[in-house]
Amino acid sequence: MLSRCAHVTIASLLVFGVLLAGCAKRPATTQAAAPPPTAAAATTPGPSGAQPSTMAPSEPGSSAPATATPAPATAAPAARPAPAEFRADDNLKDIFFDFDKYDIRPTDAKILDANASWLKSNANHLVLIEGHCDERGTNEYNLALGERRAKSTMNYLVSQGVQASRITIISYGEERPTCTQKTEECWAKNRRAHFLVKAR
Repeated sequence: MLSRCAHVTIASLLVFGVLLAGCAKRPATTQAAAPPPTAAAATTPGPSGAQPSTMAPSEPGSSAPATATPAPATAAPAARPAPAEFRADDNLKDIFFDFDKYDIRPTDAKILDANASWLKSNANHLVLIEGHCDERGTNEYNLALGERRAKSTMNYLVSQGVQASRITIISYGEERPTCTQKTEECWAKNRRAHFLVKAR
């Protein structure tokens, strides 16, 4: 007759054996650590700014770590031209905004449609959109509002088929008024998006 201690030992071994048999049926997973970035990988970030993957997948079921493959070389994005390089063109008309707004008004949408048509037929030109405000409000607030006006104008042009890569935006806030009188009529002329172009 087996002693009580022997029963406990046998029961423990049976439970341990069942656990081992259950674990053995799970697929083996391997975690491969990425090698240190090479000079090429460190200097060529992808379009989102993230580092490109340098790992090739390992063979299914193998326990060997994946091997490194060279990252494809990507061209650095072209630098945007400076605002001073852009010039006015009579074919592109300014649009205007309501006080403290950056929504495109229906009458101004028609102007933007014409601007978009010209830009699409002159694909060799880059465009700079300047956002402007009237003098009311702080400098910081007006710079932010001017940027929102330029962005909403850009978004409208892109929705009409103008490539976003051709567009640069800048905000001058209240710094460059076209009218300096302190009247609503004058302020309305300053709340605008202005267009400049540069041949590429």
